[in-house]
Amino acid sequence: MGSENETSINEFVLLGLTDRVNLQAALFVISLFFFLVNLVGNLSIMLITMNDQSLHTPMYFFLWNLSLLDMCFSSVAVPRMLVDLLAVKKTISFAGCISQIHFFHFLGSTEVILLTAMSYDRYVAIGKPLRYSQIMSTKLCINLSVGSWVTGYFHSLLHTLMTATLPFCGPNLVNHFFCDIKPVLKLACKDTSLNLKLLVMVTGTLVSFTLLLTLLSYVCIGRFLVKISTAEGRRRAFSTCSAHLTVVFLLYGTAIFTYVRPSTQDSLDQDKAAAVLFTVITPALNPIIYTLRNKEILKAIQKAIKRVFRCEAL
Repeated sequence: MGSENETSINEFVLLGLTDRVNLQAALFVISLFFFLVNLVGNLSIMLITMNDQSLHTPMYFFLWNLSLLDMCFSSVAVPRMLVDLLAVKKTISFAGCISQIHFFHFLGSTEVILLTAMSYDRYVAIGKPLRYSQIMSTKLCINLSVGSWVTGYFHSLLHTLMTATLPFCGPNLVNHFFCDIKPVLKLACKDTSLNLKLLVMVTGTLVSFTLLLTLLSYVCIGRFLVKISTAEGRRRAFSTCSAHLTVVFLLYGTAIFTYVRPSTQDSLDQDKAAAVLFTVITPALNPIIYTLRNKEILKAIQKAIKRVFRCEAL
């Protein structure tokens, strides 16, 4: 009888962003806008980097991966959130909830690792320009990309399995707009201190190690920038890094804020607000940041637009 009670929950209820009806319509419009900007912006970058031969370089290969990750990462939570903002019943099945946890952490941790690979690419480009194509070979780029995806997958799999095997017997109200580990662990009918310790230790180690490597790359880049004699040379070198640095600070800041600190009821409410930033806003800002900061992307966009107009004229 006890085991039956422990497995009685087969769905969860998402409490969403707010229960204030007058705010839900406004949040729907704002979130939908950012989600569409995310999809259009990142898909445009992917198509441009694939179709423009001048962008077939390691930097844009990683940027293509980042754009794909941003679209998929946001799609794990935002479409569901948009539906729930207009829905009365905000339920999600147990399997759907666990799947959301898995793909959210799989894609999120993959992006963290990929950003580290991108910082190494910038270090080689600025510090060893004559050997750049030799060091950043096609094989190394593919290995770094595949390694990011595989490591992210197994990192997420650990937390997913640890969460999926817990007993849940009620209540079933998830204090979030999607299934994330911390608010779901709050509902387990078993001590979850091991799960929380693993979340802080494993995720904390992953975030800290990749952030350290990223910062180390930029310390080395800074040393090379000082040696560049012309202001124009320093400006061009810095422009290739500034967009990446902006994205790094946005992602790491919210990741550390959400997953590396203790879990309390107040922190869960703060985590919900932080989640809006890294699921809705940041993925939409990334293509804008890279486009505005990157003259090569702007030129490629201009060429693509001119080709479209020429086709229409014919």
